[in-house]
Amino acid sequence: MSFHRFEDNATKGFTPHISTSKNHLVDGDYLYFNLNTKPAGTGSELHYHPNELLVFCIRGRINGIVGKDRHIITPGTFVVVPPNARHSFKATEEEDCAYLYIKDHTWTLVGVSADEALPDKAMSVEEAHKLNDSGTWPGQRETVGQSTAIIEGFSSCFYKVLDSIDQPIGQCDREIIISGTRIIFGLYEFARAFEKGSDASTNEQFIYMLTGKMNASVGGETREIGAGDIVHVKKGASYSLKGSAGDEGARYAVVRSTSHMEETVDNQPKEKS
Repeated sequence: MSFHRFEDNATKGFTPHISTSKNHLVDGDYLYFNLNTKPAGTGSELHYHPNELLVFCIRGRINGIVGKDRHIITPGTFVVVPPNARHSFKATEEEDCAYLYIKDHTWTLVGVSADEALPDKAMSVEEAHKLNDSGTWPGQRETVGQSTAIIEGFSSCFYKVLDSIDQPIGQCDREIIISGTRIIFGLYEFARAFEKGSDASTNEQFIYMLTGKMNASVGGETREIGAGDIVHVKKGASYSLKGSAGDEGARYAVVRSTSHMEETVDNQPKEKS
């Protein structure tokens, strides 16, 4: 299936032992594409995981920490969390928050507390809930060595790409690309008719419509999409995105995997959540 909306994909929280988040996951072959929501004043404790994490705030305000760097994250702000970097995201007291949450498949969706060691085997969401419900969490702290969370040694990971999610589209088309080590984030804004696509996508992609409308085609299936719609393009699939001259413009976010990360996932054991 190539077309989705987050509200059709409600799931349990990924890390019940360290976070209050509720999640709406669309799972790919190489990427977890998720909407993470948190009630006002709550969020995640300091934790880490071996996969890279991208965050793009779309509602509310977030107290964000990556390593030792602290920021108030507002809608339109993008954050990259390097593999194994210590981090935390909590909604401020004023209102709930929501943000796009993207991880690569080199590890599962479950992280560990910043003062815990990583387990030898990545835990599934189901295993994390079972352990948490049993009241015996944490399971690793006493038996597996020291935490390997990275606290310093990297520059700022916070990028302001929009003043607000629904700000007017400007006169000129623009593209903003931010490349992580495993996942690439793009913000695209078109003020007039446009067409983008490929006969065979080089990498897996998720496209999330922010404002405006456009026609999206994947493997011959075409839909008009608007705010909140998701397009999943698998590696090798044909796709096109088209905006008409009479439309008010279009703004959308794209995340795509890198070829190196895809090779890593293809060559690792297939046992994962």
